[in-house]
Formats: sequence, structure tokens, C-alpha cells
Amino acid sequence: MANEDETDIGVFMMLLTLRAYLLLLSFESVLAKRDFSRLHRRVRECAVRPARSTFGADQACRALNMACTLYFKEVQCLQRSATLVCLLRKLGIPATLVIGAQRLPFQAHAWAEIDRRVINDSESTVELYGVLDRL
Repeated sequence: MANEDETDIGVFMMLLTLRAYLLLLSFESVLAKRDFSRLHRRVRECAVRPARSTFGADQACRALNMACTLYFKEVQCLQRSATLVCLLRKLGIPATLVIGAQRLPFQAHAWAEIDRRVINDSESTVELYGVLDRL
């Protein structure tokens, strides 16, 4: 019986990784056009679905990490975080995309949070960047 459970988990992770990869691709075209208002709208409109799985944020982060490893180019923080937030919401987890900036030297950054806890970056990210928006 354990082998069936392991197979189910492996299949789920493979499908979750594929979903993450496809989300990365979908955000790629938006960012290539520098259409930040569309990205903003897509993340804002990505609703939290009723939870249908016992898998959580750790599995979603692992799937996204694998998708980023397989991706055809380096994935930047905004694309990665928007993808993770939508992936989590599709799993029924209410995640938030946070966009922040620091003044000197000017630098912008994006990360994902669950209950105001950073999940895809260092906890010190919140201290380094002033929050500009939460989606």
C-alpha cells in the first residue's frame, strides 16, 4: 500500500511542477511586454479555491523550484512569486504577493507570504524592503 501512496505523491508532484512551469510561461509573456497592470490584475483575480488536497506550501515551493530549474532562462523574483501565489491559491492556500522596494541603492523585489510570513525568500526580506503593494 505504501508504494501506491508514494506513486500518488510522485504523480501529484510531477503535475504540480508542470502546472508551475505553465504558470511561469504565462507570466513570461506578460513581463516581456512589461504589462505590469495585467500581472497585477491576474494575481489579484486568482481566487483561493476550496482546498482539495492535503499538500501544502512546502510541496508547492518544491514544485516551483523544480520548474525554475527546468525553465529555459533564469526566473526573476516577480515572475517566481506571482507564480507561487497563484499555485498556492489553486491549492486552497491564501497566499499574498508582496512587492517592495528599498531607497538606497534603489532596488525592487517581490516575494510570497502566507499569513504575513515570507515563504519563498529570507525572513529578513521584510526588513530590507518597504512594502509597496500586497495582492
